[in-house]
Amino acid sequence: MRILALALFLLTTPLAAQDAGSPLIDYAGFRALTSEVQPVRSERLVSLAQFKARAARPDVLVLDTRSAQAFKEGHIAGAINLPLPDFTAESLAEIIGTNPDREILIYCNNNFTNNRRPVVTKALPLALNIQTFINLYGYGYKNVWELGEAVDMDDPRVGWTSTK
Repeated sequence: MRILALALFLLTTPLAAQDAGSPLIDYAGFRALTSEVQPVRSERLVSLAQFKARAARPDVLVLDTRSAQAFKEGHIAGAINLPLPDFTAESLAEIIGTNPDREILIYCNNNFTNNRRPVVTKALPLALNIQTFINLYGYGYKNVWELGEAVDMDDPRVGWTSTK
């Protein structure tokens, strides 16, 4: 069945959209997606106060896509962990639910000024928020909002917690 699906995909995908490498990697599609996401994301950056107010509303999901170990070491209270490498249509639907319009709030290491475990600062162009936003949007979850500032995780307003 998978071979049939792959053959159908290859026959219906324009050659220009395929990489010279694996037929299962579409770099041109990724570039198009990032171009589509950029203006949306720029309008969805919220302050800590806005983030916390949104998080308090019913059915809003605070999603932490850092590693399971980093999440265990500390996270914003109420967040659910699904590491970015584990994103699939199925895993996202399991965590987010059946409503693709559900509001999702995201944050990453680079939202914290502490630069210590579990929020060691990443290279700026590689901040996890960027990849998370693009992936959620690409999987059809377009109601994504991002913590748009850098804060101290020890600030009580953040609501940092640990499952250690």
